[in-house]
Amino acid sequence: MLKKLSLALALLACVTSPLLAGEKESKETAKEFVERIQEEGKALAKEVEAAYWVRQNFITKDTAVLAAKAGERSLAFESNMVEQAKKYKGSDMDESTARAIELMLRGSAAPAPNDPKLQAELAQVLTDMEGQYGAGKYCNADGECRELQELEKVLRESRDYDELLDVWQGWRTVSPPYRKTYQRFVELGNQGAQDSGFKNLAEAWQSGYDMKPEEFTTEARRLWTQVKPFYDELHCHVRAKLGEQYGQDKVPANGPIPAHLLGNMWSQTWDNIYPIMEPHAGVASLDVTSALEKQGYDEMKMVRTAEAFFTSLGLPELPESFYENSLIKKPKDRNVVCHASAWDLDNGNDPRIKQCVEINEEQFGTLHHELGHIYYYLMYKDLPSVFKGGAHDGFHEAIGDTIQLSMTPGYLKEKGLIDEVVESPEATLNKQMKLALEKIAFLPFGKMIDEWRWKVFSGEIAPEDYNKGWWDLRTEYQGIEAPVERTEADFDAGAKYHIPGNTPYTRYFLSFIMQFQFHKALCEKAGHTGPLHECSIYGNEKAGKALGDMLALGQSKPWPDAMEALTGQRKMDGSAIIDYFAPLNAYLKEQNKDRQCGW
Repeated sequence: MLKKLSLALALLACVTSPLLAGEKESKETAKEFVERIQEEGKALAKEVEAAYWVRQNFITKDTAVLAAKAGERSLAFESNMVEQAKKYKGSDMDESTARAIELMLRGSAAPAPNDPKLQAELAQVLTDMEGQYGAGKYCNADGECRELQELEKVLRESRDYDELLDVWQGWRTVSPPYRKTYQRFVELGNQGAQDSGFKNLAEAWQSGYDMKPEEFTTEARRLWTQVKPFYDELHCHVRAKLGEQYGQDKVPANGPIPAHLLGNMWSQTWDNIYPIMEPHAGVASLDVTSALEKQGYDEMKMVRTAEAFFTSLGLPELPESFYENSLIKKPKDRNVVCHASAWDLDNGNDPRIKQCVEINEEQFGTLHHELGHIYYYLMYKDLPSVFKGGAHDGFHEAIGDTIQLSMTPGYLKEKGLIDEVVESPEATLNKQMKLALEKIAFLPFGKMIDEWRWKVFSGEIAPEDYNKGWWDLRTEYQGIEAPVERTEADFDAGAKYHIPGNTPYTRYFLSFIMQFQFHKALCEKAGHTGPLHECSIYGNEKAGKALGDMLALGQSKPWPDAMEALTGQRKMDGSAIIDYFAPLNAYLKEQNKDRQCGW
């Protein structure tokens, strides 16, 4: 995950300074204004970033005070910046300066109200919610307390219906205490958005894609329409197999799937239930977790192996400070926010990750995802601060996942993580099933989280309907349902980090579309001629150069320019997903021909 506080001056809620207390008395040109903002923004960057880093790594009352005060100064800076930038809109300026002004006016995920008291309250609210989530744990009736990582392990490994239900419900006891706090955040965020010139926070978020908000929402719907038929086939097959596993009394053949049976705390990816779904039992073992354990991988070797993929493309080695300053192993002596994230500290000179690495395949993939962010930081490091960011936020999320698509059986064998490469239709179906349970299952989840927030921000979902609205959308998009009755005393949306952490989520939906589009383009540049799912760009410096050149653009140009530079296309496109998964799609249609699909 791209840490929202690390988008440099393009999102000045994080790289901020108290120096912009008022306007310069002398008249500035737009270019001079941008240059001054960048310099003043750097002045307190280290202090602000350090405050947030320490807060996530040492969750205490003291670090909450430090982070909230830093956030308060950030919000004040941003509010002043936006107000001043508005004055240059529409005036004559060079192309680069115009781009910089445009990016400043987009603000951040939590635009600051103009009122200093509300700025302070917003900073405190955000700090409190994230801290409560990070310190969350579930204590059962016997007094046994487990943190999220331990609960997730149960969901990954257990096939006991009641045990799964217990930990699923248990984690959702963490979020109700900050439901009212979230409601207050919505009020403050909307006020900040209105003070910045938007109708509400939904419109502000939808305005960050080099197109009008209504055009963006239409584009997102178009992309979902491209891939939904494939998702529907996958859902139908998964439901049938789960019905065989648990009984149709628990998993009805024509309804939504109970949310706790999909191997993940939020039912966002389903690859942990691959053993139930494996098309051809025992063909081409894909048990990477066992291989990592048997070969004695520790947390550091996991990270070094992920780095080696990027350097094989001709991209630079990570600075030694990365390993010195990152949090890679969960501390035993304190609470930390374990949700994986990448951080761009000190204006690109101190990139880090924060991840409580576990020795399993999922975490191995997550490391490649986080290093995708780190390499984006490294490649645009020399740009002016205001252009340090992804072409849009989905680009930043797509890079590491694009690399994951090249972790083919051939690559895994080269790394000694599988014994042999089995080339057969059966082996292909197994590999594709496992990947689809991760990538395709995620798509509607990636879409619906911000659909819920946009409706909350606009008032379409009222505070008294937060939980109902959440489950209505989960059923509509994903075809899943809560396994037990949920009420408005619950706050199930808040059990997902990105809600209390206020991280926009449409970026992930877009990235899961674009990573296949990027993969196809890179494979073409690498000279690959076979089926798309067999391609790995590992070790191909020609593909690496094309990727690095695109990353180096940062957000200096509108995203269609960056897309065209890598793919030759100027639109996001889901057709590469259909190409990639053609064998599995055919298999699913055959399996489902006598089933009643839909819900």
